[in-house]
Amino acid sequence: MQINTVIFDLGAVLVDWNPRYVYRQLFRSEEAVEHFLGKVCTNHWNEQQDGGRSFADATAILVSEYPQYSSEISAYYGRWEEMLRGQIDETVKLLEELKASNKFQIYALTNWSAESFPVALEKFSFLSLFDGIVVSGVEKMKKPDHQIYRLLMERYHVAPSDAIFIDDNYQNIIAAESLGIKAIHFQHSHQCREALNQIINW
Repeated sequence: MQINTVIFDLGAVLVDWNPRYVYRQLFRSEEAVEHFLGKVCTNHWNEQQDGGRSFADATAILVSEYPQYSSEISAYYGRWEEMLRGQIDETVKLLEELKASNKFQIYALTNWSAESFPVALEKFSFLSLFDGIVVSGVEKMKKPDHQIYRLLMERYHVAPSDAIFIDDNYQNIIAAESLGIKAIHFQHSHQCREALNQIINW
């Protein structure tokens, strides 16, 4: 297999993002944090913003449903930048090595809100290494919908059989593989590097 393209997810692969970094400051116990994130500001709710819904609309919907949590709900996007702990150094190092080899086109395919992605662009200099970035909130479609994978491949003239995709979400891995893209289910940086070494010669 001759791979000439590497496609990275960003969150939990290259960027350490976690709402718990904020909510551990707002609630007294881990149990309360998990209850709030499991029942109020859920992953499913946040994913709608990744698909293009505005922060203002998303916040208003939840505040009307859970008025007792109005300040905590407002903190989700009001303090969103505090949820960005930093880059994941070992994966960034891998990205830098792949780029420096001059053997690959490097892209990012991320479920990320259009409203907050400019913050990431300003904060993380490694994002300039990508030959292109597809952001779900900008495109109004998100992984694991096949449309967004096809959009990246068409926009950047990538053949599925020439690409490898790295993501921490297994559903996104399944979607990529169903389109003929080789994929690595990211667990941690060392595991990702080892898996990549087994697939490509670089």
